[in-house]
Amino acid sequence: MSRLENTRMTRRGMLGLSAKGAGLFALTASGLSVPKVLAGGGGGGGSVYVEAFPTSPVILNPFTDELGPLKALAPVGKTPATANLVGGHPSSPTGAMPAPSKLLQDCFGPSDQSPEEAAKYEDYNTKYGLTIGTHQIWPDELNMPEPLVYHIKVMAAYHTFTSSQVQPINSFGKAVARPGTKNSGAQSLPPSCIWGFNGQFPGPRINAEYGQPALVRFENCLDEKYDHGADGEYYDPQDFGSPARSFLTHMHNGHTAPESDGNPHYAHYRFSPRTLPDGTPRLTHFAAFLPGEWIDQLYLGYAAGSKDDPANDICQKQSFFWFHDHVHGHTGANVYKGMVGIMPLYDPVNDCGDETKGYRLPGVRTNNPDGSFDVEYDLPFALYDCRLDDGVTPHKDAHNGNGETHAEWWGKSYFRHFPNHGFVGDIFTVNGTAYPVLKVKRRKYRMRFLDASISRIYDLSLMTSKNGPKLATQMGYTGDELQGQWRLPDGVQCHKWVQVASGGGLLPNPIVRDSFELWPAKRREVVVDFSRWGNGKPTADGDVLWLVNTMKMTTGRMWDSKDSNYKIPLMKIVIEEEKDAHGNILPPPVDNSMVMTTPAGEVRCDVLNESQIQKYPVRPQPPVKANWQSILKQGVPTFELQRGGSSSDPETEWLINGQAFTPEQSMISVERDSEAVWKIRNGGGGWVHPMHLHMEEHVVLMRNGKLAPDARHPDDTGKEDVVALDPSEEVVISRSFRTFTGPYVAHCHNLAHEDHNMMFGWDIKPPKTA
Repeated sequence: MSRLENTRMTRRGMLGLSAKGAGLFALTASGLSVPKVLAGGGGGGGSVYVEAFPTSPVILNPFTDELGPLKALAPVGKTPATANLVGGHPSSPTGAMPAPSKLLQDCFGPSDQSPEEAAKYEDYNTKYGLTIGTHQIWPDELNMPEPLVYHIKVMAAYHTFTSSQVQPINSFGKAVARPGTKNSGAQSLPPSCIWGFNGQFPGPRINAEYGQPALVRFENCLDEKYDHGADGEYYDPQDFGSPARSFLTHMHNGHTAPESDGNPHYAHYRFSPRTLPDGTPRLTHFAAFLPGEWIDQLYLGYAAGSKDDPANDICQKQSFFWFHDHVHGHTGANVYKGMVGIMPLYDPVNDCGDETKGYRLPGVRTNNPDGSFDVEYDLPFALYDCRLDDGVTPHKDAHNGNGETHAEWWGKSYFRHFPNHGFVGDIFTVNGTAYPVLKVKRRKYRMRFLDASISRIYDLSLMTSKNGPKLATQMGYTGDELQGQWRLPDGVQCHKWVQVASGGGLLPNPIVRDSFELWPAKRREVVVDFSRWGNGKPTADGDVLWLVNTMKMTTGRMWDSKDSNYKIPLMKIVIEEEKDAHGNILPPPVDNSMVMTTPAGEVRCDVLNESQIQKYPVRPQPPVKANWQSILKQGVPTFELQRGGSSSDPETEWLINGQAFTPEQSMISVERDSEAVWKIRNGGGGWVHPMHLHMEEHVVLMRNGKLAPDARHPDDTGKEDVVALDPSEEVVISRSFRTFTGPYVAHCHNLAHEDHNMMFGWDIKPPKTA
């Protein structure tokens, strides 16, 4: 399979080539489509392709689909003994499944169940002191209760991004007929096939809590026989997603054992001794769970280091996880196809979802009889950009297509494995809905933002506008400038964010920000007071704010030059006061939460009256490795992210320390319960990389030789699991390796880069005995 070396050309150059090469070149929103391979290639000696993307049809009536709350998923049992686990696709249940237990971690069973199985896994079991196929630690070993049990089925389904009619356009923004028809007017958008957790996008919301373990049985129901729903509707899988219809779910970034982490380094150990029906080993995308197979992933709700340092538990607790696919070579395709789920994580003492207790962040909690709970006024948002097939852009990339077009897929999800820059869409969605409307009360809300995009970085602001959104096509934009479809020309910032958490949990102090960047896989949590504007004046029923992205990014390589006219409204926010049966406005709901900002931008805390104002509680600063400055001078492990090829794998486009990822190898080994200082370096070339390290979060110590935090990264005061690396940037981090042993990975979370080998395996081994 040839590696791709992608190029981009100016529109003037494309026009010239198009005139000379009749029929060979086709203009699209992002550049030039080449229906057949060009000779030559770079680093890895592969073929040359042009990164060409379709122009999605324009959504004509945005900001009308209302965004509802993501309700908490109900467990199927309060304990493994009471779990009601029924296997198979919902349209064809196949009966009871085995109950979860420490000794049964997946559908294959423990490696010591027979001499033959034991021999297959002897190296793994000896190296890590484990029995593969079992859970490394069961909750009772930590004096914790039995886990709540959830059952999530990975299923094909149809998903509609908008209820609005759409208008087919070309890359010049001109109305065109839908391919194969004469229909050039407004029309309905066909639904797109997803592979989603429980057939949803985003998948289920699991509200987890420290001290209460959760076990999730992920079952693969992607068998071709289930491509038809219960009503007979056909879910056309199109041409992207794991060719094996496999999944490997990663809880990002749970403090979990490798067998519950969902990563391709562990998966190699688990699957490579196994074979397919034809006798070949299960490698790459077959080193994952195939249709009919399942795995139990155990999320202990156990703060790293709790046993050794209970006083610092609060420093180790996180607040917002998400789970997504991690199949080797197809992570981007499977995530883009819908394998995204949400998992807020609550601290029962300080941040339990009840705004009358602890830190008193916004939230009104309702406990459900089944053991789950819901939290009102606490809203997670998954941001995701996509493209819809225009029917004329050829399908050709590292894995799929031969340069053909698919008029029959017009308006459906379009994805390509472009390894150079990455994949960026021209339609922006929030929780799976393109340009939704969110209705809020006049009170404070906790808003949790996740970047679930393949490559795109956002810069988010709250704005107001007198004239509202305007179509980019009506403003004279074409090509890449059509990304986002709608603009907010007169948008003006109207509110500040109060950031209270990042990917590693609550910050030591809240930070007041005009805007914040959100990189792939990163999370940031903010509090917004919708009872008043940023200048302190009260809001009123019907007032409108806009969630706006100002980060222009026409390729996945990095952001474009700053453009003050680039204001893409992602979501309309409407203040809605409650009214009685006669239409009279009722008082706003009681708000017992505390964090807010004054008109001067100062953080203060409100209870119910001004006499109760008090200083906002401060989470302790996360600990770092002692004497790290001296250790740094002596030399520390350094991981440099580089552009390059590999003679052993023609698809390789990216390297770390000059090496392409090989699932069976570890680049570095550490001992359990140790600490380390690591250096992560962007090798340059004009790319940005969101570098994710599995298993535990890190603390940023330095950026480019200067102590953290800096003005660009004020939340480096807290913990993170993704290192945001600007071009040529170098970051020093402190991290620990507690509780578990086994193999993990670290990789770029521009998933096009990860899928083309910008990843390395590492492992945790048992401490050496005297």
